[in-house]
Amino acid sequence: MNAPGDAGPDALLDGLDDQQRVAAEALIGPVCMLAGAGTGKTRAITHRIAYGVLTGVYAPNRVMALTFTSRSAAELRGRLRQLGAGGVAARTFHAAALSQLNYFWPHVVGGQVPRILDGKARLLGHAAEQLKLKLDTATLRDLAGEIEWRKVSGLSVSQYESEITKRSLPGRLDAGQSVEMHHAYERLKDERKQLDFEDVLLAMAGMIEAEPSVALQVREQYRFFIVDEYQDVSPLQHNLLSQWLGDRRDLCVVGDASQTIYSFAGARSDYLLDFPKRYEDATVVRLEQNYRSTGPIVATANQLMRGRPGALSLQAVATEEGPPPAVSDYPTDMAEARGVAQRILELIEAGTRPEQIAVLYRVNVQSQALETALGDVGVSYLIRGSKRFFDLPEVKQAVMSLRAASVSIVGEPLFKSVSDVLRSLGWRQNPPEAPGAVRDRWESLNALMGLVDQAAPGTTFRQFTDELMERQAGQHEPTVSAVTLATLHSAKGLEWDAVFVVGLSEGLVPISYASTFEQVDEERRLLYVGITRARKRLALSWAAAGQPGQQRARRERSRFLSEIGVRTARAAGVR
Repeated sequence: MNAPGDAGPDALLDGLDDQQRVAAEALIGPVCMLAGAGTGKTRAITHRIAYGVLTGVYAPNRVMALTFTSRSAAELRGRLRQLGAGGVAARTFHAAALSQLNYFWPHVVGGQVPRILDGKARLLGHAAEQLKLKLDTATLRDLAGEIEWRKVSGLSVSQYESEITKRSLPGRLDAGQSVEMHHAYERLKDERKQLDFEDVLLAMAGMIEAEPSVALQVREQYRFFIVDEYQDVSPLQHNLLSQWLGDRRDLCVVGDASQTIYSFAGARSDYLLDFPKRYEDATVVRLEQNYRSTGPIVATANQLMRGRPGALSLQAVATEEGPPPAVSDYPTDMAEARGVAQRILELIEAGTRPEQIAVLYRVNVQSQALETALGDVGVSYLIRGSKRFFDLPEVKQAVMSLRAASVSIVGEPLFKSVSDVLRSLGWRQNPPEAPGAVRDRWESLNALMGLVDQAAPGTTFRQFTDELMERQAGQHEPTVSAVTLATLHSAKGLEWDAVFVVGLSEGLVPISYASTFEQVDEERRLLYVGITRARKRLALSWAAAGQPGQQRARRERSRFLSEIGVRTARAAGVR
């Protein structure tokens, strides 16, 4: 089979639009891609890298593509491999830093890298015991988030203490107790010779800055850097990136200020917006041709973000026009959930596949009513962010069985090899009729079977399982035939044919604790992310009250719904 580059590097760019092509051909020096939702940024990134490799401008082992999730990194690696640039490193900031730290620590510090903490809660619990503070799980979790914010913001505990009056403190802790917990956490961690995730980046940046030999080796290894989702970069990540670069300028950043939804965790969109000021000769490309959504959905997204700093003006290029987004109001959360479930059932019966439908909400607790309503109408669903696909027992067993079989089975058609193994584990071509655990197990095995259809022609059984193991390591999950339930935050980077955004009332979107202009603006961007996940259909809804017995807590519809100017369809008859 011919590789994509066999027809010549220029042929690689034939499928790009004008602006994507400008970005792909700008291989040297600072480049800033301002890429709106659905504008093909991943396509632009991967084709740019592959074009650089195929033209000989880039040596594959000297390119580092950085992103924020293992899933995104795995997707980049897969696409680059298909384009003939499989030797390029595509990693998260943390994975890249940890790999370097593991290499340099024995030479610079001596011994092995200290153990990396899986999480902060247990150590914080021990710190609370030392300080004789009784803290519940929720407070410990919020404390962990506060420590992460401090460290990614580049603040010492002393510097944090001077900023603490501007922060909302976890639980019932006062400022003094909160600072004591920060000190105790760091002290215990040092005593036990442990590092947390933020320490990995801090240690690597410090090592490059302090050790000229380390800086020389790191900068010799990687010359060209590409950073996806640059609007989500924190000061800590930005500092590490600066250390990796040194005085070089071969940096391409890609992002969208309108999708900055992690400011609370330290993300700074000004690094993206100010990039042309830092590099006055930078090539700046605006990707605004939206290939994902219909015109009415794009118009709604533009209306929401009109006049916001850094907002791009999306232009729909979809050939089919879908129905305009509409808002439905309901008397209660349960009525809203049942109304949405009924509409989803109608879509499925009309031919929309369940995996092409999502329901998005602001906080996890909102999923409970939706789970009940979908279960009542017999629609399968999965909750994004709950148990990971590759952690399911049946999936673990299947991956191990496929890997073992691929060692000895050669020469058979890939479909036969994979299906034989999965049949031995209970998979059949036709799904079980009844919902429940048996159907859920079948859906998981069928998702693995579906990867065969995505494999490139000529893929061997062993190559298939190699890619499957890579997917497992990167938690790059296949598609399961079920409706997705997800928070607006966890939906970022995904897309579906039909999207229902529920709970659009004051106190939820924007959330009740969003009190400043900046916080409310972040809630606006969060809704923008939700709206732009939809390809063909978008439904927005809100409920005037919570569950029965909570009617006194009357709600008002979100201020954002008034701004986007879509019509309201009253749905009070749904109970």
